[in-house]
Amino acid sequence: MASSRPAVTVYTNDGKPAAQLKTPAVFVAPIRPDIVSAVHTSMAKNRRQPYAVRDMAGMKHSAESWGTGRAVARIPRVSGGGTSRSGQAAFGNQCRKGRMYAPTKIWRKWHRKINVNQKRYAVASALAASALPALVAARGHKIDQVPEIPLVVDSAAENVKKTKDAVKLLQALGANVDVEKAKASRKLRAGVGKLRGRRHVMRRGPLVVYKKNNGIVEAFRNLPGVDLVKVNALNLLQLAPGGHVGRFCLWTESAMAKLQSLFGSYKTGSSAKKGYTLPRPLMTNTDLARIINSDEIQSVVRPAIVGPKRRTQKKNPLKNRNVMGRLNPLALHKKELARLSSVEGSRQRALLLHKKRQTEKEHKAFDKTSGGKYYKSVMTAFTETA
Repeated sequence: MASSRPAVTVYTNDGKPAAQLKTPAVFVAPIRPDIVSAVHTSMAKNRRQPYAVRDMAGMKHSAESWGTGRAVARIPRVSGGGTSRSGQAAFGNQCRKGRMYAPTKIWRKWHRKINVNQKRYAVASALAASALPALVAARGHKIDQVPEIPLVVDSAAENVKKTKDAVKLLQALGANVDVEKAKASRKLRAGVGKLRGRRHVMRRGPLVVYKKNNGIVEAFRNLPGVDLVKVNALNLLQLAPGGHVGRFCLWTESAMAKLQSLFGSYKTGSSAKKGYTLPRPLMTNTDLARIINSDEIQSVVRPAIVGPKRRTQKKNPLKNRNVMGRLNPLALHKKELARLSSVEGSRQRALLLHKKRQTEKEHKAFDKTSGGKYYKSVMTAFTETA
């Protein structure tokens, strides 16, 4: 459930605060992204145009199967002779110049019916999300210089007729940064749509909501990324483009005041929509962690089930170096030193060679001082044994 201030500030065309306006109750409606996404998907399908391939495409050949006994497949083959086309397979979806598999038909179910109350729920959720700066900023809008969300401007803005005056109004309110962001995002479409009359794509900017068109549409409609909508015809496709809530909206004072009669409150209901009341949140407190950990809940819940202890496979440290490393960290170090002792140019190799040479030197020195006594004694013992 969204939270909103009891009143919003109304700004003049110069960006100065002028008055306070009571916040409509629709801005505290529960935010349901799942409903918004589902309704947006269905509404977007209602704008599609039927398409299909030609009913006889790939089926206009004078082809006939050769039958069995020719050592070829029984697919129909083009009749005639004298050209490379004759004798080629036809008709099948696996054939060159054949029809497609399951050719598209124009009687496909293109449009979707949507419950009226569900559409109203989605619009109310999108409006409530547009009043939360965190969701608006998360959607990518530049609102750092905007004095307040939701942003409400005096009804005199509906009389603006020149685009240059509209730009000044946006600059005074700090909303022009979002327009510039949308303008800078214009680029070529990444797809075949470039060939179908929609070469460029652009991000969405502010949505201007007005009550009466006294020139405001003509003033704002040429600004890149800016959309306009009448408050009586709020459209989910504009309030939540792509099914994502948090559109940056610029309201005129009269349009904001009209919301109260359109959606009503939890006490009175709507005066414009017969029998309609705002959706109520399923939970008054959405802090699930606080609810679950409360003493009232914890006193009646069962204790947590402790699963069986999982035993791991015992591994041989003589064959598994990781296990050996856990048992004896020095073993990995010794193994690395042994590897380096065979690497030319390493310090370990130099130490090993130095040790070998030192041992040989000592052996030679011993033989010289003893006159070969040790060698002779060994050979004598060998000879006597033999």
